[in-house]
Amino acid sequence: MQKTHLASLLHTLKSSQCTKAGSGYSVPGIWSGKENGTEQVEPATYFARIIETIMSNLSSAPKQKEGDWRTSAVVYNLFVRLSTAFDHNGDGSISPEPLSCGFRETGTLLKAIALLPYIKNLGANTIYLLPLTEIGITSRKGSLGSPYAVKNPRKLDPLLAEPALGLSAELLLKAFVEAAHILDMHVVLEFVFRTTSVDSSWIKEHPEWFYWLKDNERTRNYGPPHFDQQTLNRIYEVVDRHELHNLPCPPQEYREQFVEQPVTLSSEDDTLQGIAQDGTPCRIASAFSDWPPDDQQPAWSDVTYLKMHTHEAFNYIAYNTIRMYDRALDNPETFNTTLWDEISAIIPSFQEEYLIDGAMIDMGHALPTLLKQRIVCKAREKRADFAFWDENFNPTPEIRDEGFNAVFGSLPFVIHDVVFIRGLLNHLNKTGVALPFFGTGENHNTPRVCFRYPRQEAGRNHSIFIFTLSAILPAIPFLQSGMELCEWYPVNLGLNFNDEDRTLYPPEKLPLFSAFSFDWEKSNGLVPLNSYIRKILAIRARYLNLVLSGETGSIAIPYTSEPELFAVMRSVAGRSLLFIGNSNTSDTRCGFLEFSMENGSFFELISETEFPIKEHRLEVSCKPGECLLFELPPEG
Repeated sequence: MQKTHLASLLHTLKSSQCTKAGSGYSVPGIWSGKENGTEQVEPATYFARIIETIMSNLSSAPKQKEGDWRTSAVVYNLFVRLSTAFDHNGDGSISPEPLSCGFRETGTLLKAIALLPYIKNLGANTIYLLPLTEIGITSRKGSLGSPYAVKNPRKLDPLLAEPALGLSAELLLKAFVEAAHILDMHVVLEFVFRTTSVDSSWIKEHPEWFYWLKDNERTRNYGPPHFDQQTLNRIYEVVDRHELHNLPCPPQEYREQFVEQPVTLSSEDDTLQGIAQDGTPCRIASAFSDWPPDDQQPAWSDVTYLKMHTHEAFNYIAYNTIRMYDRALDNPETFNTTLWDEISAIIPSFQEEYLIDGAMIDMGHALPTLLKQRIVCKAREKRADFAFWDENFNPTPEIRDEGFNAVFGSLPFVIHDVVFIRGLLNHLNKTGVALPFFGTGENHNTPRVCFRYPRQEAGRNHSIFIFTLSAILPAIPFLQSGMELCEWYPVNLGLNFNDEDRTLYPPEKLPLFSAFSFDWEKSNGLVPLNSYIRKILAIRARYLNLVLSGETGSIAIPYTSEPELFAVMRSVAGRSLLFIGNSNTSDTRCGFLEFSMENGSFFELISETEFPIKEHRLEVSCKPGECLLFELPPEG
């Protein structure tokens, strides 16, 4: 039998060099099924024992499942460098350098393998990994850099390896995917195709894939183009109507900052210098948020946009060249063909090398449609059930027709107000849901559900409310790592943050860019949500066909006598599931719902108790954040 990558890793861990790796190394007790606290371990022995347990599952007969695994996915979102970080030596900090024993405190793929049984025990069956690729150095944010500042899309970040093992991050990713598959879990990897780092390894061979600025005093303060209010109004008007012919372009003085291709390169002191046709020195143009065109987010100093088109009239970075493409760029003669070919080949190479099961496309909303279709087609040539998720907010038929299986969706933007939640669900009930969205109140770019709550218990209550509600929607349950610990600290300031937040959380304090660890030891002083999550996911699995239905009219919002008691009815083919949740995070709320049934009872699935119906009324009392789930009889 051929030796597997996981077996090779196990052999290395058991080698004499590793087993002498030292003491004073602790791990969170919750990783091994305890509620909190830490335990002292010898690291190599600890990880070897978990891997042996995982490999013991190989003796079990493979499970034969009906249907498409993508429709029954329950996702745990893992940012390896953060999610598996821990203060192993207990000195109060997370060191980016390996400890004396050769093992890291920042997250690694070895620790991610060790976390797989914990994740499976939560009820998740799909791991979604944020980018693992090599990170650029120039203008690096924070102490570690952003995983979205991709230097080489085919090479992994060496920081994800453990120096004590002498094994590459590439081998460890192969072992990770192998371990996940043994545990009957799937692995979806996020790919970054719209941007690269400003020192991308592609620059030397393909300067034509980038936007170049004149390197002079005028461009020292380079930033987004400025549009006057009249032009802004016009942009919003035509984009809203999808009239993308002759879109308003940035002012000429902005466009003149960029140089035309071809650009040649010279190298001095290992630094690449661009030279325009007329001899003008030039440099890579860094990125900024292009939409809305007056967006106030800080510039992305470490990232640049790839130049998807070669049209000479659109040789600049702006909303109409990066996302809301002007129709003039629909001409195939304007496609940057060699770049498109390279991008289209990346996922197939990861399929072959690492046997991944799916891909999340970062900024999918900003890729040309034809390129997205090509990416999907090439990956599906290798595997028909390969999953594709899009970082898009609306689950529309158009995105489905591009070959995608799910979108990020807009649930995190409405979670703090039941009026907004009601508006979103009424819209989805009217339009139908063409493909699932992520059932979550947070991801790494949004505030944590607990972020705005001074009282941690209130944040926990709202997490329960949002998770239970999302579990009965036509969505993919999505567990942002740390959610089960009621983590409140933001990973990144992307969406729904304000200027005060940006002052309080610069890149040096944000986990997306710098060393940080969840409170694995004490769970932020609260009881972890692990057992509750397991129970809700088990209930959802019993009603999966009903829950996943995206038919129009399948999401109703019944009247409740107490406005803060929010109710949602899912009804398909004679079956109905009723959610009632207290959206108030601090106080108990009581109220009633009315039904055609005069007297009887409904069975509540979470508490597993009967609730009486008297004179057409279901009376309920819910503690802060508490939720109820009822299966209604056909006549209900």
